[in-house]
Amino acid sequence: MSAADEEYSIYDEVEIEDMTYDAALQSYTYPCPCGDKFEIALADLQDGQDIAVCPSCSLMVRVIFEVDNLPKAPDAAAAPIAVSA
Repeated sequence: MSAADEEYSIYDEVEIEDMTYDAALQSYTYPCPCGDKFEIALADLQDGQDIAVCPSCSLMVRVIFEVDNLPKAPDAAAAPIAVSA
């Protein structure tokens, strides 16, 4: 166990393929033993963070992933802009 694991008290390691991606919320979730879900934002993963937390209890999991395999964040500049006259 690494020093980082001891600092965060990691419950488990989870492959990102086992998590559920919500495109609308731009986040990944995974069932927590407490009945809630571990959550981590796509932006956090893209920034290199790998700890998903459960908002209802103290458990955390390490997400195993490759940054290059993450969904691309929507490009705000490419989105059409509604203009009314």
